[in-house]
Amino acid sequence: MNRRLWLAALLLVGCLTGCGPPKAIHLGFIGSLSDRGSDTGQDGRNGMILAVEQRNQAGGIHGRMVEIQVQDDGMQPDKSQLAIQALVSAHVDAIVGPFSSAMATVVVPISNQAGIVMVSPNVTSTDFVGKDDFLIRINRTTRDNANEYAQLLYQRGQHRMALAYDTRNASYSLAWLSAFKVAYAALGGQVVAAVAYESDARTGFGDVVRQMLAQPSQGLLFIGSAIDVARLAQQAEKQAPQIPKSAAERASTELLLELGGRSVEGLLIAQAFNRDDPSERYRSFHSAFVARFAREPGFSAVLSYDATRVLCEAMATQLPGQSLKDSILQHGPYQGLQQDIQFDRFGDTARKVFFTEVRGGKFVLLK
Repeated sequence: MNRRLWLAALLLVGCLTGCGPPKAIHLGFIGSLSDRGSDTGQDGRNGMILAVEQRNQAGGIHGRMVEIQVQDDGMQPDKSQLAIQALVSAHVDAIVGPFSSAMATVVVPISNQAGIVMVSPNVTSTDFVGKDDFLIRINRTTRDNANEYAQLLYQRGQHRMALAYDTRNASYSLAWLSAFKVAYAALGGQVVAAVAYESDARTGFGDVVRQMLAQPSQGLLFIGSAIDVARLAQQAEKQAPQIPKSAAERASTELLLELGGRSVEGLLIAQAFNRDDPSERYRSFHSAFVARFAREPGFSAVLSYDATRVLCEAMATQLPGQSLKDSILQHGPYQGLQQDIQFDRFGDTARKVFFTEVRGGKFVLLK
């Protein structure tokens, strides 16, 4: 081969290897897609998918397309450990998740060791607040939520409360319960019962409610997933229909309405977003989500959408030599669907909640 042909062949090889599309950015997803509380994980996955699809339609990140690698933690520690290790082995650039505080206790140490940023839409336990690690939280804390519940319930004349809490997600439930007790007692309220149960299909929710009713109370409060709260509300409606019911924000999904039916009518519950938001930004998201997935977006979809957009924006503004974590913390505030997102030096943020009551099979915003 003469020199000219050799150079032409070399240029051709170089073009074939170097002139292709830029290398994709890989984002991992880790959440429960198969457990009793999988509605939040599925909703969160869908919110992430929509955010990534829209980003790619707009050209990706500096021309690089974004791809998602999904892992199901099954809300089980051993499965969660395998899921995070799979994402680490795949060398993902960042992760959206986890979606529960219980699984965060498993995956966060592993992501810290690997130096992979995780942006969690749902983790609220104070166990993860004020830590200089690789976990960035989009949501507020259990302490914030429990304090507002205590104030509102006490204002409503519910001065003696009976609670039930799920031990399977203990990091969340115990933090929520502890914060509520402190805030409620400071107001003069009394927790007359705090009944532990494990989220399981075999759990006798009738017995749980009977234990809650062992002492006279003016309100029943459930700390658990949507499916558990629906079952607890059904039993409470049978045994004590006259006592007002409320549930911690974790259960505020469409599944609660579907499974609870008439039993959850009147139930007080906080939302991490305003379902009635008339803004153009939110209505556009809502329309796109319904068109894509044929279902209403819940809080997990909204927060996951925001989490994914934070990651993509931080990657787009990341400076040469700057870590992704530093880019996230230094380049805010970020425009969320309904609220601006500003992180402190630990990757924690504040967020407004919206209290609702179930009326006519819908979550209706309190005025």
